[in-house]
Amino acid sequence: MAQGTLEVLLVGAKGLENTDYLSNMDPYAVLKCRSQEQKSSVASGKGSDPEWNETFVFTVSDSTTELFIKLLDSDGGTDDDFVGEATVPLEAVFTEGSIPPTVYNVVKDEEYRGEIKIGLTFTPEDSRDQGF
Repeated sequence: MAQGTLEVLLVGAKGLENTDYLSNMDPYAVLKCRSQEQKSSVASGKGSDPEWNETFVFTVSDSTTELFIKLLDSDGGTDDDFVGEATVPLEAVFTEGSIPPTVYNVVKDEEYRGEIKIGLTFTPEDSRDQGF
């Protein structure tokens, strides 16, 4: 079973449903890969088209099939609003090694709610052990 690191480049999102009616929302993403969870910074006031350009690293094996990304709107003082989520299949990145930034649909209640753009890179552990 191949193990290694999955590098996720969270580029940005477009056309998200704005959950704040009075102002631009402050979106952020929660990335989850099996039991590992990481959170992006909050794109304050960026509304429906936030950009993060942040990289996250997860330890994965090729039995890990998906990366889940949940988009939320940071609301000071109240619970954050759920904007939508995207499921990214990982099979191709294990085969190819890297996937350039690609657009995935964001859905909420099985309806299209915009899109998110992410790039993926998988580095197997074996190549690091050989000093590449």
